[in-house]
Amino acid sequence: MLSRLSFPVLLFLLVVSGSISAQNITISGYVSDGSSGERLTGAVVFIPGMEIGTSSNTFGFYSITLPAGDSVTLSAAYVGYATFARRIARDSNLTMNIELGESHELKEVVVSAEKALQERTQMSSIDLPIQTVKSLPAFLGEPDIMKAIQLLPGIQAGNEGTSGLYVRGGSPDQNLILLDGVPVYNASHLFGFFSVFNADAIRSVEVIKGGFPARYGGRLSSVIDINMKEGDKNKLHGEGGIGIIASRLTLEGPIKKGKSSFMVSGRRTYIDVLAAPFMNKDSKGGYYFYDLNGKANFTLGKKDHIYVSGYFGNDKFYFKDKSGNDDNTSSTFAGGIRWGNTTAVARWNHQFSPQVFGNLTSYYSRYRFQVTAEANTSGNGVNEDYLLKFSSGINDMAVKYDFDIIPSVNHYIKTGVSAIYHTYTPGAQTTKLNSNTGSDYDTTIGQPSIYSTETDVYVEDDIRFSSKLKVNVGLHLAGFYVREKLYTSLQPRLSGRYLINEKLSAKASFVQMNQYINLLTNSSIGLPTDLWVPSTDRVAPQLSRQGAVGMAYTHDAGFEVSVEGYYKTMENIIEYKEGAGFFNSANNWEDKIESGKGSSYGGELFIQKKKGRFTGMLGYTLSWTNRTFANLNNGKQFPYKYDRRHDFKVAGVYTISPRIEVSAEWVYGTGNAITLPVGYYQLGTTGERITLYGSRNGYRMPPYHRGDVSIRFTKEKERFTRSWILGAYNVYNRKNPFFIYEDNGRFKQISLFPIIPSVSYQFKF
Repeated sequence: MLSRLSFPVLLFLLVVSGSISAQNITISGYVSDGSSGERLTGAVVFIPGMEIGTSSNTFGFYSITLPAGDSVTLSAAYVGYATFARRIARDSNLTMNIELGESHELKEVVVSAEKALQERTQMSSIDLPIQTVKSLPAFLGEPDIMKAIQLLPGIQAGNEGTSGLYVRGGSPDQNLILLDGVPVYNASHLFGFFSVFNADAIRSVEVIKGGFPARYGGRLSSVIDINMKEGDKNKLHGEGGIGIIASRLTLEGPIKKGKSSFMVSGRRTYIDVLAAPFMNKDSKGGYYFYDLNGKANFTLGKKDHIYVSGYFGNDKFYFKDKSGNDDNTSSTFAGGIRWGNTTAVARWNHQFSPQVFGNLTSYYSRYRFQVTAEANTSGNGVNEDYLLKFSSGINDMAVKYDFDIIPSVNHYIKTGVSAIYHTYTPGAQTTKLNSNTGSDYDTTIGQPSIYSTETDVYVEDDIRFSSKLKVNVGLHLAGFYVREKLYTSLQPRLSGRYLINEKLSAKASFVQMNQYINLLTNSSIGLPTDLWVPSTDRVAPQLSRQGAVGMAYTHDAGFEVSVEGYYKTMENIIEYKEGAGFFNSANNWEDKIESGKGSSYGGELFIQKKKGRFTGMLGYTLSWTNRTFANLNNGKQFPYKYDRRHDFKVAGVYTISPRIEVSAEWVYGTGNAITLPVGYYQLGTTGERITLYGSRNGYRMPPYHRGDVSIRFTKEKERFTRSWILGAYNVYNRKNPFFIYEDNGRFKQISLFPIIPSVSYQFKF
């Protein structure tokens, strides 16, 4: 299918490229950090006074086509950098690589868009500067991208302290999380309390909640596009931190000065090391996680660049206990859980012409987890070894080719094709017994691996009809082949903005999204016992349609305000049947699920202050999210577990001086929906007590609210800069509900985290 789709795309590229008028000239090049040489994504490049401008793409490339004529000023701007301006002739095509120097003003430390909010065609999208992540209060002193994203309106956290995301009523599997363009299937460490993304290794983060451009596909609810640092091409330097539970170190520098660079970053917890001295020799256990990021880039010439990058991370929980028995035998019991992600990607950028930029990508992604339990009994002539192992995972191998085509100032076209080969391991359970008594057995039960091929072709055009009206229109065609079944979908994408005046715009969007992979989960606390499974001949693909309207306003004082309303429907979403789970591997997973539909609608308010000593953001969401399954809740509609009527968040950073910075945040949310028993009866013959439950998710936990604070002390040393960060999570010790259970007719609440102070040390050199 890929070969059939590639030809029309390449033909389209040639036709558009060849139609560029000779009466115009094109200015193109790359925007980069003047100190490190690292390319800048989303820098605004424009011609003052002509209402002509564009943004640099993911690799820093920009292109502006304008009529030939007298000389003009070319300007470029990017958050935290001084504005670039240079007078240039426009009598012929020009290559202009732009290097931006750092601004001498205080750095902005809040969520902000590099391009004025009211100017962008894209809606429901926010760029999250990494400095924001590092400046806000951090759980246990560990900066976390996913927790910073949870502060945005329309995005809700799961349970207390976890890094899960529920976007506009969607479930976690409906979030497309990309690291350098590669899907990451489980983004959690420490049972969900930390994400796998080390903030020191990350260059940029974009969050899209709706109005998805055609270049994205495969998920229903959000895209979280994360890019790693490329590395400094001019000098070696690094940064790191030492916290209560983890330490990290990042190094970057040139391979060949000015031509190539590298970045490597590592992080590890040491909970297991700290706990080891307190354990006896017969009883051991612990937990740790680690991750490693690496990236290198090479400039092959003026038009060619190669990037290679990868991520490797693992979590391990383990225990071992040895004891003596009354029959003079001894027993040893050990077990644990391991899970982790691996990604690898290679990219080749080529500039075909001043108006055409291509990016060829090949990648590999793997997620797997394994649960093991081992037992040994020895003594009195008996020696038995028992092993129980459960494993599951998903592997991807993919290739894609994307093109940016800028034929004129009124069009910015993106198009491309891709193919992904998925391998799913829905779950295999192995049981072994080796015994000198002759009762050996070795049995493996479970589902065979499933293989599928997913192909995509897309085209989108950001069209400027006038200085007031811009529209992004696109189509995403997807094919999914599994078990001799072919699913196809044509997904329209449309968004637009109309400038009411220079500070205020109205926006609207409509998108259709299809999803061909599903996450089966029966865990609410971030355990990695989740199974990734595909759509099959028996399980139809998920489908959503979302419409949104909104207003965006920018004030000269540095305030940005956006208001959006949305309505989303979802079809063919799946859940486990009542009582089903991942360990009963003998049953086909397709027999253990229910298929249903859902809806979500609401409104969002987002206010940002981006200038001055005090910067901050405020978000509020009013929403309704429901699910309907034919065989659950008697077929009646019920609220989704993470349906929250009200969700309020506020965060701020105040820079007292270059050496002292204070930050705080406060969040409030309507309590999660839960199902509780409403009565009991006893069987007359056995006396067994039977529990009667009310409607599904018919009750609410108490509201969730929490405040966090931190203060940073920074000092410039002769050879490095160091910072001490003191913080407190849940500063007023709110006893938030983690779950509620029934005990002899009374309901009791379990709370997880009291006030948790933290201290960490960070450095740069």
